Amino acid sequence: FDMACWDAHAQAQGKPLVEVLGGEGGPVPAYNSNGLGLIGVDAVAEEARQLIAEGNYTAVKVRLGRETLEQDLAVLGAVRDAVGADVLLPVDFNQGLDVDEAIRRGRALDGEGVYWIEEPTRYDDLGGNARIAAEVETPIQNGENFYGPEGAARAIEAKALDYLMPDVERIGGVTGWMRTAKIAEAAGIPVSSHLFPEFSSHLLCVTPSAHWLEFTDWAAPLLENPLTVTDGHVQVSDAPGAGI
Repeated sequence: FDMACWDAHAQAQGKPLVEVLGGEGGPVPAYNSNGLGLIGVDAVAEEARQLIAEGNYTAVKVRLGRETLEQDLAVLGAVRDAVGADVLLPVDFNQGLDVDEAIRRGRALDGEGVYWIEEPTRYDDLGGNARIAAEVETPIQNGENFYGPEGAARAIEAKALDYLMPDVERIGGVTGWMRTAKIAEAAGIPVSSHLFPEFSSHLLCVTPSAHWLEFTDWAAPLLENPLTVTDGHVQVSDAPGAGI
């Protein structure tokens, strides 16, 4: 509802949402999050190459959390061999590990050039996530399941993350995002997005510690003018409102 109100407010002024929020549109760095689920090692290399080629990306997300650490490392190694040393590889466990196993796998990943480790354990176990962040060198990413700016503030205070990635819907719409961005700025926490790239691209342009846009094209079949990625960047829509 909040997102719809802001969209209508910007359309009434004939301006893109980013301008109504006090910013300027521009290219936003994006990583491809359209694939690399919990598939076998034989399939990940070709899929990784395809995902990079879709928009000449410089980053692609890899889902981990297979039955064993060795399986995860084999998949990660196959992706790295396929895309080369210069492509950034954030990984996502989707809350699939307990704290001790997250620390064990996180330490193993410290030597693998992983860009960040996302949701290694339950998102709301702030104490557990703080332990992981303290004992693993690779930055810990969290936030897609935080509800409202208060959730982000509690996690930052608990030192339960190094990077923050709000979901614009769950964090409270545009209003909640803007409040969360201020909290992250004060704490020096980089902010990425979770889903909703059509809205999130506008919001990252007015986020002082903006980091990465998570790009998915899941809404494209419904949109007259879907977002596209060129040289690893999304160009923010200059149409009135969010551009949908």
